[in-house]
Amino acid sequence: MTLSAAEPRPSRLPVAEFVAMLAMIFALTAFSIDAMLPAMPSIAAELSPDAPNRAQLIITFFVLGMGIGTFVTGPLSDSIGRRTVILGGAGLYCIGAALAWTAPTLELMLAARLLQGLGVAGPRIAGIALVRDLYSGREMARLVSFVMTIFSLVPAVAPLAGSWIISHSGWRAIFIAFILFAVISMTWFTIRQPETLPPERRRSLRLAPLLEAAREVLTNRLVVTVTAAQTLAFGCLFATLSSTQQVFDQTFGRAESFPKWFALIALLAGTGSIVNGRLVPHLGMRRLASGMFAFQAVNSALVMALFALGLVPQSIAFWLYLYWTVSVFFMIGLTIGNLNALAMEPMGHIAGMAASLVAAMATVMSVVVAIPIGLAFNGTPVPMMAGVFICTALARILMAFVPDRPA
Repeated sequence: MTLSAAEPRPSRLPVAEFVAMLAMIFALTAFSIDAMLPAMPSIAAELSPDAPNRAQLIITFFVLGMGIGTFVTGPLSDSIGRRTVILGGAGLYCIGAALAWTAPTLELMLAARLLQGLGVAGPRIAGIALVRDLYSGREMARLVSFVMTIFSLVPAVAPLAGSWIISHSGWRAIFIAFILFAVISMTWFTIRQPETLPPERRRSLRLAPLLEAAREVLTNRLVVTVTAAQTLAFGCLFATLSSTQQVFDQTFGRAESFPKWFALIALLAGTGSIVNGRLVPHLGMRRLASGMFAFQAVNSALVMALFALGLVPQSIAFWLYLYWTVSVFFMIGLTIGNLNALAMEPMGHIAGMAASLVAAMATVMSVVVAIPIGLAFNGTPVPMMAGVFICTALARILMAFVPDRPA
C-alpha cells in the first residue's frame, strides 16, 4: 500500500507478535472445521443414521455460512473499522457454537453451523483487510505465508483435540472448545491491535458507493480470473476435508488412528507455506500458483488412474493415498495466499470490499464444487481424486490468463 506524506501510517505491532496473533484469529476457521472431523461418525450415528454421508454437511454448511457472511463483512469493515467487525463476528460465531451444542437434529445443527460460518467471516475478512492496510504486494504474500506456517499447526492438532474432547466429554463439548478459543484470541486482539483504518479513510455504507466499489472489483479482469482459480483451489480443499475421514475409516479401516494421521498430514503439508515464503520473493505469486496447479493436475490424474484401474497393491494403497492427500494440502500452501495477494494488489483503496467479494465468491462457489465431490464418496478415494484433478486442471488454464506482475 502506498501512503502519501499527509497520511499517517497505521500502527504496526512487532512482526512476530502480529503474525502469531493473526494466525490465531485465522485459525478460528480451521479449528472449527478440522476439530469436527473425528466427530463425524458420532454425528452421523446420532443425527443422520439413515444417510451417514450427510454428516459431511457440517463442514460445507459452515463454509457456506462463511461465504455468505463475507458479502457484508468487507463493506462493513470499510465503513466502521476492522476491529468492530472482527469482534462482532466473533460474538456471532460464539452464539452459533452455543446453538450447535444443544441442537437435537441434523437440520438444526446445520443451521447453527451456518450461523457459526456467518460469524467467523468477520475475523476472516476484516483480518485480511487489516493486513492489506499495513502491507502490500510480495511483502503481504510473504507475511501471509508466515501466518499460514503457524496456521498449519491448527489442522495438525485440531483433530487430536477433537478426539480427546470426544473421548472425555462427548462430541458436543467440541462447541464449548470453539467458544473458549474465540474468547482467548479476541482478548489478545482487543488488548494489543489498534484500529488500522482511520476515520478519514472509511467509506460510506450508502448503496451508491457500495455498488461503485463492487463494480470496480467485478470488472477488474485480474481479480475475477484469480478469484475463479481460488474457487477451484478451495473446492479441492473442502472436498478433501469432507471425505478424508470416511476414506480413512471405510476404505482403510483406520478410523481410530485418523487424528494422528491427519496431524502428520497437516505438519507435512504445512511446509508448503514455509516453501512459499522462501520462494515468492524470487519467483512471484503467479508463477508459484500456476506451477502448483499444473503439478497437482498431473499428480492427481496419475494416482486416480492407478486406484481406478486396480493397479495399486494393497500393501502400498494407504501410503499412496497418504502421499496424495499431503500433496493436495501442500498445494494449498503455495496457492491460496498468493492468489489472495494477487487479487488484493490493485484494490488497496477498497480493501474491505475487495476482500469481501473475492472471498465470498470463491467460498460460496467452492461449496458448490465440493458438495457433489464429497457426496460422490463410494468407499474409495477415486471420486475425490477425480474432483481434484478437474479443479486443478481448470485452475491451471485460468492462470494462463493472469499477467505477471512486478509486485
